[in-house]
Amino acid sequence: MSKAFELQGIVHSIDETKAYGQNGFTKREFVVKLTGDGEKPEYPNYIALELIKDKCALMDSYNPGDEVQVSFNLSGRLWSAAGKPEKCFTSLQAWRVERIGDAVQSGGGSPFAQTMPNYDDDVPF
Repeated sequence: MSKAFELQGIVHSIDETKAYGQNGFTKREFVVKLTGDGEKPEYPNYIALELIKDKCALMDSYNPGDEVQVSFNLSGRLWSAAGKPEKCFTSLQAWRVERIGDAVQSGGGSPFAQTMPNYDDDVPF
């Protein structure tokens, strides 16, 4: 199972949705320039992400220059063929994209944020 992560940045580019194979598999790629804590403008980080299947439409309402928060899964797989060296492919598969202003206005925060239970001080540990 892949682990979920988040990043914040400015949309740099958005590709068109592309179909692959006979079964109608679709994929859309986009690039985000990271912003936020720890990012240095003199050394920008550009991250390529992908949307697959029904998630391709998530980028329809965005344009380059929009500041977004992206939730994504990190996953990878090995590929090998006879007579060729083994290769490892890594994917950043986005599943949620929100404008930074929208997430703050709606009170939305990290979908992974948890509220800590309120324990009394007399817990025996």
